[in-house]
Amino acid sequence: MRKILVKLKRLLTYGIENKIDKLSVVTGQIAASSVCKAEKIESLSDAGFSIYSQFDEDGIIEWLIQRLPISSNRFIEFGVENYIESNTRFLLKNRNWKGLIMDSSPSYIDYIHKDNIYWRHDLTAICAFVTPDNINELLEGANFKGKIGILSIDAGGMDYWIWKAMNVVDPDIVICEYNAVFGDLHAIVVPYQNNFESREAHYSGLYWGASTRAFELLALEKGYVLLGSNIGGHNLFFLRKELCSYVDQYMSDKRSKPSLYRDSRSPEGKLTYTGGVKRYEMIKHLSVYNIETKKNTLLETLSPIYSENWLEKIK
Repeated sequence: MRKILVKLKRLLTYGIENKIDKLSVVTGQIAASSVCKAEKIESLSDAGFSIYSQFDEDGIIEWLIQRLPISSNRFIEFGVENYIESNTRFLLKNRNWKGLIMDSSPSYIDYIHKDNIYWRHDLTAICAFVTPDNINELLEGANFKGKIGILSIDAGGMDYWIWKAMNVVDPDIVICEYNAVFGDLHAIVVPYQNNFESREAHYSGLYWGASTRAFELLALEKGYVLLGSNIGGHNLFFLRKELCSYVDQYMSDKRSKPSLYRDSRSPEGKLTYTGGVKRYEMIKHLSVYNIETKKNTLLETLSPIYSENWLEKIK
């Protein structure tokens, strides 16, 4: 009897989860239809909605895809954890794209392999700690080369260096996680380190990645233009330069947004809920690499690091 009850509970749980998942997709499709009608927007976040993404990335991606002659229905995303919350899951389920996802945790990848999404779609999930040294080898090994529709990078701190090193894929849209605590005035990035971990680099977890300006300069080198950011102020959206004419007429503000995150930690690892400029105060004594001067410098020597526009929003 106990075994029967356990099996019944599993079936009921699966049924509920499956229905919730289907409801989420239907809700997303309704939202996507609404996004399609939004011709003129001020910034990308005006088109945003969230089904599986952390903030409004699902809607932004949908709005862009509806307006662009995408060269390939393939995507790459890494730093996905168990892929329940991600930038490409709705794209996979709603448009049935083919994807490659990567994460460094074996348990997360095992979870994905057991998820129904793995057999229902053409999805490849690889367990790997992505670095600038191995990224191209990993992509080639998974047979993801050449044209792809979307590249989404969330590598926990070395995102700038990884994108800089990538040369085997040619994405139409690039989504990069940026560190808004580094501000919007200087092109700065955490110096390259092997096996970088933000919590080990500084207990606050605020010392990682690159500023929006650093990514913007790298994008220009690679032939991309900044379209803006998500509403949460942590993901930048770049578009291949030759595709910009398809969306320029619909947008008026391509600036990135500051973040209002309060996820800083104490030396004991507890949340301190530090926000605004005080986050900068916690790490200003640390060294960053200035892309424009090509030198390491202390973050505090670059003050001010926030524009008046950003300061107004984070006060």
